[in-house]
Amino acid sequence: MKAAATLSFGLNSALGVKEVERPRIRPDEVLVEVHASSVNPKDWKMNVPVYSLTPKFLGIAKKQILGDDLAGTITEKGDKVTGFEVGDKVYGMSMKFRTGACAEYAAISHQCIAPKPKNMSYSEAAGVPLAGLTALQCLRSAKVGAGDKVLVIGASGGVGTYTVQIAKILGAQVTAVCSGRNLELVKSLGADDVIDYTQENYTQQENNFDVIIDVTAYETLFSCSSLLKPDGVFVTPGGNLITGLYLVAAAIVNRKKKVKALLVSANTHDLEILKGYIESGKVRSVIDSEFPLAEIEKSYERSKSGRASGKIIINIKPKDSD
Repeated sequence: MKAAATLSFGLNSALGVKEVERPRIRPDEVLVEVHASSVNPKDWKMNVPVYSLTPKFLGIAKKQILGDDLAGTITEKGDKVTGFEVGDKVYGMSMKFRTGACAEYAAISHQCIAPKPKNMSYSEAAGVPLAGLTALQCLRSAKVGAGDKVLVIGASGGVGTYTVQIAKILGAQVTAVCSGRNLELVKSLGADDVIDYTQENYTQQENNFDVIIDVTAYETLFSCSSLLKPDGVFVTPGGNLITGLYLVAAAIVNRKKKVKALLVSANTHDLEILKGYIESGKVRSVIDSEFPLAEIEKSYERSKSGRASGKIIINIKPKDSD
């Protein structure tokens, strides 16, 4: 089968498409014929063939194939798989290093997929899993509810666009931070107020947000302290050593304000929650651009530019196959 993979050793290795073995599934996995995947910053930040340095028994070798998000059709299922059948249209992702989704076929646990939203194409659905789950779980970790004042930093990106929409579903009053060119986009997603960070230094302002969600990971509790209520919550997607040290420092300096670093969890339950939001018309995918599998390197360059609004999609199969 054809798959996108790193072609050389080292950071930022060249990318390309090569022929690889079709994955074999475990008893709790399904084999998905992938129609579409998407690009996340995590993908290119991990663009080094770690598999070449690890023993084969660790199971990392197969993860040389790029991509986390997938949307496609189940073609085979393991003996322990429940709730899914061959022919089902699904979407999802796995957090075990990589899903290996930028390929014609991918093996994935049945606990990391859900039925594809009926009102979405494969391309649209492929943009949801990692970004949508991150948004949902960030808001949940901060216990966002009706009437809460929420600031979303990086509101026009992949995670940010879903965060704004889901926060509104939860009844929050949402202020979004983005560049001027994306103001109308973010307003169309339901933001009550929008800040153009190119025109004002919003971190120097006084405010009383209940929750700040920084999906860019550029800001900290320290830089945004004046924006947050004394007992407010600052949330950042993270989970690495630097984030851990930052959390310790933040807890020592300020015992009332809370900092939470989210390590996203891939699970059927949350994917089904997102599916419900999507099918009810309350959440949509914002697509920045689409690339065929053969142009995987161009898609990464678009993501690295930092100018993508919404998700970057990789079409493994032609779009008319939806």
